Amino acid sequence: MPPLAYFKKQFLPISECRISIMTHALHYGTACFEGIRGNWNEEEHQVFLFRAREHYDRFHKSCRIMKLKLPLSVDELCELTQELVERSGLKEDVYIRPFAYKSSETIGPKLHGLEDDFFLTVNPPPPYLDVEKGIRAGISSWRRIDDSMVPPRAKVTGIYINCSLAKTEAVENGYDEAIMLNVDGHVSEGTGNNILLIMGNRVVTPGTTDNILMGITRDTVLRLAKEELGLETEERPVDRSELYIADEVFVTGTLSHLVPVLEIDHRAIGTGKIGPITHQFRAFYFDVIRGKVPKYREWCLPCYRKLART
Repeated sequence: MPPLAYFKKQFLPISECRISIMTHALHYGTACFEGIRGNWNEEEHQVFLFRAREHYDRFHKSCRIMKLKLPLSVDELCELTQELVERSGLKEDVYIRPFAYKSSETIGPKLHGLEDDFFLTVNPPPPYLDVEKGIRAGISSWRRIDDSMVPPRAKVTGIYINCSLAKTEAVENGYDEAIMLNVDGHVSEGTGNNILLIMGNRVVTPGTTDNILMGITRDTVLRLAKEELGLETEERPVDRSELYIADEVFVTGTLSHLVPVLEIDHRAIGTGKIGPITHQFRAFYFDVIRGKVPKYREWCLPCYRKLART
């Protein structure tokens, strides 16, 4: 079956979905999106959406900031996503992208007086960072945008120019990923992920005032650190040099899951290998997102609903 989308209130193959080249969002980046993982559980033959409600709550907040009218509630978006995955018939990990955009066919930068639209796609997840081997990162010369410029707490398409510049610079310089500093010179985030440091018995990560996107995976890891590993957590400004002396560093995100950072700016992090806490985190995290840990089962929304009822 070809990849499916919910587009113009219909379920269609993605290849049949079209928008005009004059669409406002194409010219000015006036759109918001989310990325949601559906994780395949082989034992139950089930795709579980991980923390879909939290993703859609953030989606609504992004749309509010961008003056995008989203006609569907969080519950309705969850049900629609379940149906789209169910119709797709995919029996593997999936990546869902809800997308709200200014659909008017007009020229001129603004948010008011424009039409809004929404679509939803499902595909197998694209290749991203190497979860198994870990990555090498470099500090980018591109600074993370400030909330006084474009609000980084919203997943706005136009913001990702900032990330794209940093990512390409990093790859062309021989790294796998970039780490961006904020305008004050403190660590902010990667190009599509949050950064966490293990320092002794603490998990340290930049806070919202450091112009990060408040990641769902980041929040998950901070909660698991406290509840399962008994670690202290700190959300605070992080200096660049703290990255170099951390015991372990990893990045988190919907696409990246939880990826060890083995080297930053040609400096080995810890032993230069995947650290014990990162290793422990990762194994438990993958069980959680696949619905295998009863304590956190409420985070996992089943898509094949007939199976879920039996």
